[in-house]
Amino acid sequence: MPRSRSRSPLRFRSRVRSRAQAVAAACVLVLALLGATPTQAGPAPPTAGGDPLEPFHGQRLRWGDCPEKRVPDGMRCATVEVPLDYAAPAKGTVEVALARIPATDRKKRIGSLLLNYGGPGGPGIAGLAADPELLADLGERYDLVAFDPRGVGHSEPVSCGGSQQAEEEAAVGDAAEQLAALRAVVRRCELASGPVLPYIGTVNVSRDMDVMRQVLGDKKLNFLGFSYGTRLGAVYAAQFPGKTGRMVLDGVDTLTEPLAEQALASARGQQRALDNFLAWCAHQPGCVYGTNTRTAKKEVEALVARLDQVPLVGHDGSYFTGQDAAGSIAEALYSPRMWPALADALKSAERSRDPAGLLQLGGPTEPPDEQEDEQDQGPVPVPADNGSAALAAVNCADDPDRSDDKATAAAIEKELMGLQGEFLSVSRIFGPLQLMTVLSCYGRPAGTDFIRKIDHPGAPRMLLVGTRGDPATPYEWTEETAARLGSAVVVDHKGDGHTGYVSSACVRGYVDRFLIDGRLPSGTRSCPAGE
Repeated sequence: MPRSRSRSPLRFRSRVRSRAQAVAAACVLVLALLGATPTQAGPAPPTAGGDPLEPFHGQRLRWGDCPEKRVPDGMRCATVEVPLDYAAPAKGTVEVALARIPATDRKKRIGSLLLNYGGPGGPGIAGLAADPELLADLGERYDLVAFDPRGVGHSEPVSCGGSQQAEEEAAVGDAAEQLAALRAVVRRCELASGPVLPYIGTVNVSRDMDVMRQVLGDKKLNFLGFSYGTRLGAVYAAQFPGKTGRMVLDGVDTLTEPLAEQALASARGQQRALDNFLAWCAHQPGCVYGTNTRTAKKEVEALVARLDQVPLVGHDGSYFTGQDAAGSIAEALYSPRMWPALADALKSAERSRDPAGLLQLGGPTEPPDEQEDEQDQGPVPVPADNGSAALAAVNCADDPDRSDDKATAAAIEKELMGLQGEFLSVSRIFGPLQLMTVLSCYGRPAGTDFIRKIDHPGAPRMLLVGTRGDPATPYEWTEETAARLGSAVVVDHKGDGHTGYVSSACVRGYVDRFLIDGRLPSGTRSCPAGE
């Protein structure tokens, strides 16, 4: 369930971890144990005397400078106030930061297109600022609008204190010591996050989007969501079917599977993507694993096992384990454009015992204080651990399943051991990483069951894109979510990588035609691999 941070605007957050998140499987548990009670789904009850949300719907946006250091020409930012608690709007407010690039063809402008690049924990403003040209065709007819969801980026960001010390403590010792360290992090998250933490979750962010829709002046919400953004879009369609306009969901998340099934499906998807990479590598000159894809898979498994026993040592003296390697490989499987770099990195690790290439693929390796400087993009710094803290908080608020938090450490260890065989049978490389996510919400109250109950909400027809070789959101989830929504047309992208819009002209054609002209085919449509 946990997802990693992306490093380009449309390399979306997914169920793959970065190297920092994969230092040890227990680190995932730490970041997930945020001790706050999630609010439950359902519309805010009406009160005597009128709509309690009317003051929020009537506010006027004041567009000005953006908090990011570098933004494209024409991009302006604002904040919108939303209720902290929709069940009690008078309790307080949250300021949500949003950014807009006006449509370039003002005469043919359709309205606003709200964007979510993925997550949870992904800041939308930074995504839009990074490369708006990727959505240039849509930007002719739409105002492109992105936002930092509550608790993320510049929207009252949550944190667990910004230090990894407790996470590292949780990765060592016996099971009882690990659980004690995880519970210590719970308190740190409460102290560092402020009042927004108990009200994080997709159900509330969806409500925030409807406030944005009204404030932006749109009768219906037009939406393009990637990866986690597909969960957000589906929840909006379920909560506000009559306000749903043209909606596209690419890299479709599951709405129904419990944590263990999600983790197993993620490991299976990552292994499928690795098999596709190894098949590609076998046809490239100089592939370190030669031309036999079956033995290549065994050699990668052996590399991960070997590094867990005897880690590589970086130039700075840091250790690089097999779990680090698995996390880096998973990151690189996001896009076939990264496959040449992955092939080179594996060659260096195998032949020279040099982890530098895999380290680069795995994400930032700066010490925490340098990462915080990098996050300080405006007058108010964004905590260095905000992405991880928000990721876990949202995922746990969205999930009703919980292990018994009164169970003994021995019982929990027995539970994991019972699942280990199935996870290893799916992938000896990615199975161990994904197995730990089964307990990612251990110690927290159960989240909302609203998302699990979405079933034919009556929303208008929408477009869903699934990619067969997606390592983060398996294609099966596209079909499952389409069935639950009951009004979706599916584009079956036969290619590789996470999401299809950027890599496939065929996918872009279907998406742009629907969003711009409203043209939606009937039945499932296919887009070829290798574009």
